[in-house]
Amino acid sequence: MRDSFPSQFGGPEQSPGFLLWQVANSWQRGQKAALEAVGLTHVQFVHLASLTWLTRTGAVITQVELSRFAHTDVMVTSKVLRALETRELVIRSAHPDDSRANCLTLTPAGQNLATEAIPLVEATDAAFFRALGLGLGLAPFRTALQSLAQSN
Repeated sequence: MRDSFPSQFGGPEQSPGFLLWQVANSWQRGQKAALEAVGLTHVQFVHLASLTWLTRTGAVITQVELSRFAHTDVMVTSKVLRALETRELVIRSAHPDDSRANCLTLTPAGQNLATEAIPLVEATDAAFFRALGLGLGLAPFRTALQSLAQSN
């Protein structure tokens, strides 16, 4: 019966997709625990930190632009922004040139929370990725992740 198993791999530990799923779940558990300290879910953090990054130069950012930058579904982004807006971390306002678009602004509380959360997430990342080794192992891994992110 084993010969009829339809996988090209000898076992799940050889499947890049299965390994990625395991690693991603482990990484997400760590991030979830770190972000509980500041009352954010990971998807809320991604949107808040992304908005912080995008607006650092004073640029006007729309929901669609944030969604594209974060590689999240537009409806998910809208739902997350609604939650952040309810917590008075983000303000959505009408776009001056496009009546269909919303402009996004961080409130001072949103900026403060991002400033508090980013180091927590980065410390959790550093601890998690330490297994790759300092410097040498992390650079090729980061390059591979960037290639995957850009291709999908």
